[in-house]
This record gives sequence, structure tokens and C-alpha cells, in this order.
Amino acid sequence: MSINFRKTTFWGVASDIKSCPPSDRPEIVFSGKSNVGKSSLINALADNKKLARVSATPGKTRLVVYFNVDEKLYFADLPGYGYAKAPKEVKEKFSKLCDQYFVSGRKFSLVLHLIDIRHDPSAEDIKMLEFMNQNGIPYFLVFTKCDKFSRAQMMRQLKSFTEVLDFHDNAHCFCVSAEKKIGLDDLKAAIEEYLQDELS
Repeated sequence: MSINFRKTTFWGVASDIKSCPPSDRPEIVFSGKSNVGKSSLINALADNKKLARVSATPGKTRLVVYFNVDEKLYFADLPGYGYAKAPKEVKEKFSKLCDQYFVSGRKFSLVLHLIDIRHDPSAEDIKMLEFMNQNGIPYFLVFTKCDKFSRAQMMRQLKSFTEVLDFHDNAHCFCVSAEKKIGLDDLKAAIEEYLQDELS
């Protein structure tokens, strides 16, 4: 069953697990650093620049932001982590909300973990990948802002990532650019294929 990503609308926000929508459809979680481009990617997938707010100040999203995609699934945009200018108590609150999300038993189908291809993975990225591997959480690795690199630079950077990130040769990895609309069709097709059993 195909998904019309353009039919994506804002659902609401959740400050805790109890505020999340009912688990009545597949849910795709967007995780990563504050400034990695989660909102920009959601907007690009939906082909709607005004859908998710893209803040000039990373770390503004302090809630789980939900989007209804074609009445078939949810996008869940988790608070970003690792923003140095956020006060310690705020960062701890972000972390607590994300931790609750993953250990609450809430049903979700897939995590899209975003990493800025221009920079080395952070300690939080490494921990997140280890956590998902250890707990059998399905994920795609999405390397953002790839338009800033040539193809040769991308290949070199991805090779260097394999030395610090524990992902395998057959891992689902995508290089995308929300700004230049690069790699979006491949990512959409992979999401549809991954969810085909749940959507049928």
C-alpha cells in the first residue's frame, strides 16, 4: 500500500508518554542531535516547508511532536540532544522524555536516526546506536546535509563512520538533503517497503 507523504498534517505534541496518540497505526520516530535537521527532513518528505517549525536556535523542541501521515501512520519528532547551550536541567528533561519514550513499551515501527554527514558522530549518537542494537530496535541511519559533500567525500565519510558506529554492511543507510531534495524518494520507498505488512 502506497503512502501519500504530501498528506501529512500536524497532530499535536506530547510532554509525556500519556499524552502520545493511541498506538493504532505504525509510528516512525525521528531521533538525533538538535541541529541535525529532523524538522527539515519531515518538511521535505511532506513537501511542505511550513509543516514542522525549523528553528534558528537548535534545542527549541522540548516535546515529542506528532504528525499524521496520510491517515496511515505517525511521524514522531523526538527532542534533539547534545545542544551545548541548553541549560543542564533542560537537557536532562529532554533526555528523560526520550528515555521514557524508548523504555515505556510504547509500540513504534521504526526509528530514523539522523546524523549530520559533515561531522563525526557524537557520543550521544554512538550511545543511541548501541542502545538500539542491544534492544533490537529497528532503525534506518539517515545522513543529512549530503549536498554539502561531493560523492567521493560522502563515501570517504561513510567509511570513516564505520570505524566509530556499530552498523553493518547491510544496514539501511541513506544520504539525504532536505534543501536540495536529494535521496528523499529512496527514503520514502524504503519506508513504504518496510511498513508494507503493517499497512496491508
